Amino acid sequence: MDSSNESFNLLQLIANECYSTGAYFFSAKAFDVLERLDPDPEYWEGKRGACVGVFQQVIAGDERTDALAEIINLLHSNSNPQVEYLTQVMKKWCNEKGIDIM
Repeated sequence: MDSSNESFNLLQLIANECYSTGAYFFSAKAFDVLERLDPDPEYWEGKRGACVGVFQQVIAGDERTDALAEIINLLHSNSNPQVEYLTQVMKKWCNEKGIDIM
């Protein structure tokens, strides 16, 4: 993706609009790219929230379970100490439900 200001602004729009409409999977992916381009803590917070939103949707049956594998990989691209706790909770739930995500 071009790293011009227009592209960056479009990516921010996608991340925030997807988040506000409940399209958490796409929001998480957009926040992940933003976080890689700019280590602003706001992007980590958006990505974390979107990833948890995907997890909630999977639990509710509104998102496919294989989305969790991608979400866990997105989370591991960050060195934040919260990553380990979040991924452990997700993996434990999958294990309890007999869902193979890896």
